[in-house]
Amino acid sequence: MDIASIGGIVLALVAILGAMMMEGGNLGQVTQLTAAMIVVGGTAGAVLVQFPLNVFLAALKGVMGVFLHKGTDSEKLVTQLVEFANKARKSGIVSLDGDLGKVDDPFLKKGLMLAVDGTEPAEVRKIMQHEIDNKSEIEEKIPQVFESAGGFAPTVGIIGAVLGLIQVMQHLDNIDEVGKGIAVAFVATIYGVALSNLFCLPAAGKLKIRHKEELMVKEMMLEGVVGILEGLNPRMIETKLRTFLAHGAAEAKA
Repeated sequence: MDIASIGGIVLALVAILGAMMMEGGNLGQVTQLTAAMIVVGGTAGAVLVQFPLNVFLAALKGVMGVFLHKGTDSEKLVTQLVEFANKARKSGIVSLDGDLGKVDDPFLKKGLMLAVDGTEPAEVRKIMQHEIDNKSEIEEKIPQVFESAGGFAPTVGIIGAVLGLIQVMQHLDNIDEVGKGIAVAFVATIYGVALSNLFCLPAAGKLKIRHKEELMVKEMMLEGVVGILEGLNPRMIETKLRTFLAHGAAEAKA
């Protein structure tokens, strides 16, 4: 569970709604089903026009990645690859066949299986890199879906507000109802801006970070497997893999 994502949304909602209530407002003033339907439905429709259906569905599945994320223990991965390198150097690459059951990551297992089967290092690199590129192509589009939704939502909210004002103008004979109607009409604008700035755009940023982390881990696996297959010194492999950790830490600080 990503405490930062959940805590961030809770903090934002508590601060905004709490401040509103301190000024004499109430939740009923910003609770309107029709406004939510306009903003959510209109935004989703606009996104579907821009992106293929498979990308849109992948983005819906990726929503959980903002709040739930099981990252790879990079230190443990480096240790495991160095152990494999030591064993392969002492007993041969085929000796790793018995350790494949201990490998949980399917990408790493596939690379080790190719190595054990005697595939040439250049071919292993080509196959694994191709798999990385194919998966990355879709994963890079998922944050773009949320970025687009963040751009569309405020505008759709304005459309909802205008529609509400049109309804209000039909009752100008009752000035009390006009005042209430104008207040309700602008709820759609609030929904659009809130959806964009409290969820869509932050989610896009978080998913970009997730994608970079996963990409770095897979690159580590690729270099580790190829290094083992090429018979490199385990210490050299460890040093090479740790450069990925240093690069990831530097990006996190930036």
